[in-house]
Amino acid sequence: MTDTEEQRDKVTVVVLGDLGHSPRMNYHALSLSKEGYEVNLIGFAGSKPQIENPPGVPAMPVCWFYCFVSRTKFFVDWHNYGYSILALTLRKNHPLVFIYRMTEKIFGKLASGGLCVTKAMKIDLAENWGITKVTVLYDRPAERFHPITNEEKHDLLMKLSSTYPCFSSDSPDKTVFTERYADGRVAECEDRPALVVSSTSWTEDEDFSILFYALQDYERVRQEFPSHYPPLIVAVTGKGPMKSYYSSLIAEQQWAHVAVITPWMTAEDYPKLLASADLGVCLHYSSSGLDLPMKVVDMFGSGLPVAAINYPALPELVHHNENGLIFKTKQELANLLQDWFRGFPKETAIKETYYDFYKNIDKFRELSWHLCWTCNALPLFSHKEAVTLKG
Repeated sequence: MTDTEEQRDKVTVVVLGDLGHSPRMNYHALSLSKEGYEVNLIGFAGSKPQIENPPGVPAMPVCWFYCFVSRTKFFVDWHNYGYSILALTLRKNHPLVFIYRMTEKIFGKLASGGLCVTKAMKIDLAENWGITKVTVLYDRPAERFHPITNEEKHDLLMKLSSTYPCFSSDSPDKTVFTERYADGRVAECEDRPALVVSSTSWTEDEDFSILFYALQDYERVRQEFPSHYPPLIVAVTGKGPMKSYYSSLIAEQQWAHVAVITPWMTAEDYPKLLASADLGVCLHYSSSGLDLPMKVVDMFGSGLPVAAINYPALPELVHHNENGLIFKTKQELANLLQDWFRGFPKETAIKETYYDFYKNIDKFRELSWHLCWTCNALPLFSHKEAVTLKG
């Protein structure tokens, strides 16, 4: 920095990955900018090039060395452990996993301070790595994730109906979910199906076979008790190596009461899809057991209850039977889907428990990212030139 008072303090945010798939680091940059900092954001502009995954080595040592030479503060934002992600493709006792773990531990301890995404991770960093200068900063939804009106739902569903026949109706200004009347009013159809949304990476650490089994079981139950359960439309977003396999497997089933689509949603329409759904399903299983799924944060931001697979840190975000549902096995998910949609849509509207879900989600939405950030992260950067690094 120069000696001129007009020059703003500088922070460089280094993203170890695709900028477009690193919302938390983008939020850091926006909040820093709001607080008057000059922000440099460094990361890949598009999809990752073919490099070692995860790329914390050698980026973490390089960033630390730069900070050491330039006398700059070095902070780490721990989202997860890179070595635990590497262990998904290699065995846990592989030499490269050990080297990766030691690199994270050594340079994490050399950091001036840091942030992490859960209390469980803060405890683990302290007990197992001796890293104590870490503050918990929970993820919060971006402003674009919020509940929407029936009119906005109708417009989105009409758009989807042009591509996916399961959304369409015989009437020109009607979908199977919503209808626009002559006076311009939009209302939900009384006999509408239920809409379930899941976002997955279609990889082994997000086992889609769990949801596949639950849908298969729902098809069976709906066949036996058609008056007790609505048809299901399930929208599964995301892309990944196992998408084509499961798409073919689903097509082979020829289900009569469950329709599965795999749409590619724009950044503008994805939040609207979440806000139009009746239940979200999260299959994310943390490689370390210590991070939290951002997709659930986005669903809560949209006012959507979530059924999520359990792991140690998850209850810090999803509270069973309060703002969401937690399951451990494919049969538990199958049972949750059937319990949630029994008598839908008429009977669930009068169940007090569902009102409680939405009220608790509304409370979650009251606390914005920037407010949490100013309380927990801003003190790290005050009047300092710093580099912050995605963990």
